[in-house]
Amino acid sequence: MALPLAGQLVNLLAALLLLLAFAMLAQRRVLTLIRLYAWQGAALACSTLIVAYSTAQPHLYFSAALTLALKVVLIPWLLHRLIDRLSVRWDIETLLNIPTTMLAGIGLAIFAFSLATPISQMASTITRSTLGIALACVLLSFLMMIVRRKAVPQVIGFLSMENGLFFAATSATYGMPMVVELGIALDVLVGMLILGVFFFQIREQFDSLDLKHLEKLKESE
Repeated sequence: MALPLAGQLVNLLAALLLLLAFAMLAQRRVLTLIRLYAWQGAALACSTLIVAYSTAQPHLYFSAALTLALKVVLIPWLLHRLIDRLSVRWDIETLLNIPTTMLAGIGLAIFAFSLATPISQMASTITRSTLGIALACVLLSFLMMIVRRKAVPQVIGFLSMENGLFFAATSATYGMPMVVELGIALDVLVGMLILGVFFFQIREQFDSLDLKHLEKLKESE
């Protein structure tokens, strides 16, 4: 049975989200990482808008607008301001080299698809086939947080993980309740502000954003 046009467009955007997740995993330049995050937010907003139009779910229009304003405009702007103040452009310190990281990412993607297949078969939404991609995006973002040693890329990985979780909610149940979405958006925004202060404290104390320096604080207690 052929998918409707809306389903095909959502699948295309889901594939784009997965490609962007792999690109973020392999990226060393922090500025480019922020741009990839913004593109990921734009693809997520477009996907939500298509689902809202094809399923007549009014709250998803608000979700798409909130995603566009927060993840494409506001958070990337805050991150740009942050790295300008911190003079951060490159993130060259990783726990694993890029080829090994990409192989691990491919393994996680295969695991995500095998895990999501029986779940997606029970779903009745037009986006059920994208659940595996959503889970893969979450796992790839988690991997990015693990292999990066600098604070800023780890925060971007956390924000990208939230994108994957939101896409999974849209794929499985046509989005979360409005109160939950507003609460998550507020938490992400407040978290960004707190982490900005946290970055400046680390930089002022250690003249570096490498999180290994936090071990010194533990040893000094």
